[in-house]
Amino acid sequence: MTQKKSSLAANAASPAPRFSDPSKIAVSSAKASNKPASTKIGFKTNEFIVYPAHGVGQIVAIEEQEVAGFKLELYVISFVKDKMTLKVPTPKVAAVGMRKLAEADVVRKALDTLTGRARIKRTMWSRRAQEYEAKINSGDLVAIAEVVRDLYRSDVQPEQSYSERQLYEAALDRMARELAVVHKVDDAESLKLIESQLAKGPRRASKAEDVAAAEENDVDEAA
Repeated sequence: MTQKKSSLAANAASPAPRFSDPSKIAVSSAKASNKPASTKIGFKTNEFIVYPAHGVGQIVAIEEQEVAGFKLELYVISFVKDKMTLKVPTPKVAAVGMRKLAEADVVRKALDTLTGRARIKRTMWSRRAQEYEAKINSGDLVAIAEVVRDLYRSDVQPEQSYSERQLYEAALDRMARELAVVHKVDDAESLKLIESQLAKGPRRASKAEDVAAAEENDVDEAA
């Protein structure tokens, strides 16, 4: 009897997680499944967002699809200008860098960036082009403004190469489209705003001054 009592006491004291209440398991799993969904709380249908690789888009729907027996929630994003629709799983939003439109302070900083002096590294163009492209696809409005500033050419400056022009126009388009949505104006007005900011920057060197500066740098490097 003593042995039986001690055995029963031991069994009562030992935990029994293996046979937990199914309702508790359901609640627990529901909480776990809600974790990735929490990232979607800040986005809603008809909201404009920024997708780093494509720029400004609009969420036109939030739909569910069944994949391998599991339900997957997706943002359906329309990029009207590019005539493209993209579906992004809600748990992947943070990983792809999708964000809300820039706040007022970020917009102000980006516009101020345009008025600064161009910062062009003395490195091979291929290396600089990669850096510019990475900034454009980062989705960071200030970084994109830096590309616009650095590749901008006034009327008195030497013309851009084809690849420079492509990157400049890509950065300009990304920035203009976001500012247009933020300020609720059309693209033309947004471009005028950007151009007016660029005009406030330091005097841009003329073609002759650019050539002279390049020759001086070549002499310094040779020495």
